[in-house]
Amino acid sequence: MPRPVVLVVAGTDSSGGAGLLRDARTLERMGVDVTCAVTTVTAQTDAGVLSAHPVPPAQVRAQIATALAARSVGAIKIGMLGTQPIVEAVAEALDAHRGAVPVVLDPVLYASSGAALLDMAGLAALRSRLFPLATLLTPNLPEAAYLARGGSFGSTVSSSRETLVAWANALLAQGPRSVLLKGGHGEGPETSDVLVRPGLAPLWLTDVRLDARMRGTGCALASAIAGALAAGADLVQACRRGRAQVRELLAQRSSGARP
Repeated sequence: MPRPVVLVVAGTDSSGGAGLLRDARTLERMGVDVTCAVTTVTAQTDAGVLSAHPVPPAQVRAQIATALAARSVGAIKIGMLGTQPIVEAVAEALDAHRGAVPVVLDPVLYASSGAALLDMAGLAALRSRLFPLATLLTPNLPEAAYLARGGSFGSTVSSSRETLVAWANALLAQGPRSVLLKGGHGEGPETSDVLVRPGLAPLWLTDVRLDARMRGTGCALASAIAGALAAGADLVQACRRGRAQVRELLAQRSSGARP
């Protein structure tokens, strides 16, 4: 039986901690093949982003078109996009496949260091063009707070479960078919993600918080969910499998192993 295939649309991270390399390593661990479309080439370390070079939009479109033509893609994961023209190029390339392949959209707005990874025009295009194409949107707490309520972007957010569900529902109303709001940036002995879908009660996915931090966990989660969807899992199963992959990476980090 052929291995499932995920098309990853994302930027590169020269340190390997996040971005397309993290996506590919995560999917390989799951026995999933990867095709790719590079959107931005970055030079970065754990301390910060030194530079970011956007790929020409026509080249991004060509990468997506050829990847979809070359392999039977079971899911698409979208990560860092960088600019409005690239967002538009990705939307144009995927419009013809609307609804045919599940799309997991990780709305990458800022690096862990705080550097902006999507310009304001790109954010507007992300909302209008790609949110409606997304099977699942996977914002972390700061991203969800910013996208749902506006204001300044913060690195930490502390809010009640009711507020988190309200933010997730506000994002759901902007077009994606479901939203997984990630709770890793929260506080307390547990970490909880909430999955919100139209007409269904919010589903909380909760585990004991591990004493480990690592760049690229958002990339890994979205990619792992896409990998599970490509392998035939339903959305809830895919979210559970994605969380398990990230917990395994964090457990390795806390034990001193290189994930």
